[in-house]
Amino acid sequence: MALYLIGDVQGCDAALERLLQKIDFSPSRDTLYLLGDLVNRGPASGAVLRRLMRMGESAHCLLGNHDLSLLALAHGQRAPHRNDTLDNVLLAPDRGAMLEWLRRQHLAIHAHGVLMVHGGLLPPWDLAQTLRLAAEVETMLRGPGLAEFLAGMYGNDPPRWDDALAGADRLRVIVNALTRLRFCTPEGVMDLKSSGGIEDSPPGYLPWFDVPGRKSADITIAFGHWSTLGYLQRPGIISLDTGCVWGGCLSALRLGAQRHELIQVDCEQAQAPDGITRP
Repeated sequence: MALYLIGDVQGCDAALERLLQKIDFSPSRDTLYLLGDLVNRGPASGAVLRRLMRMGESAHCLLGNHDLSLLALAHGQRAPHRNDTLDNVLLAPDRGAMLEWLRRQHLAIHAHGVLMVHGGLLPPWDLAQTLRLAAEVETMLRGPGLAEFLAGMYGNDPPRWDDALAGADRLRVIVNALTRLRFCTPEGVMDLKSSGGIEDSPPGYLPWFDVPGRKSADITIAFGHWSTLGYLQRPGIISLDTGCVWGGCLSALRLGAQRHELIQVDCEQAQAPDGITRP
């Protein structure tokens, strides 16, 4: 039995297929954990979702910001973006089954000694609180108030966590941290606009995992979302978005008791930095 973490796929089904072949993946033997952004910007989001759905319990998936955007678009709570490549889901005859499956995926998973999220964690959140807060959002995604939740999901305010937050503001902060966070201040104020690497940290901000005294420092956290950061493995931190959709690599990390093994496949550039989708 092998355990793999996989970075952002973003609709690149051909790359995912090659990666699964390279690791000799068997759904009867192995388990995958995908770190979110399953869809969008790449050419075959529908094929990615169908592939993962067929895997059943051998594939455990996180929701990233692009996955939530698909749900918002499908429920009329977001306008289409010129860079979206989601019609092969939205116009598909099995659209309903794909969207139903997607809304039942996770915002955080803790398994095999690793906490997995798509974006990041705010400084005051420890493991237990992160899982509780993720469950609050998951309950809304799976419940009858989905459209109302999605309508209030967008925005950058409030910019920081407060235990007293309630309603849409509370859920928005949770979603922003778990699916969009890269930089924050030592006090936990989020910057949700900057997308550069560590060297591009805005003045007064740090990568969320470098904030001194964060309460999650005693656990290993794996995440995606940050293609300009790329692959990073250091004590307590695993970053696995290696820019597949931009012509980088799609990465899998095989978890081992003594050491982890990185496996990568090169990817065709599906979308250029200018936002023009390539064939």
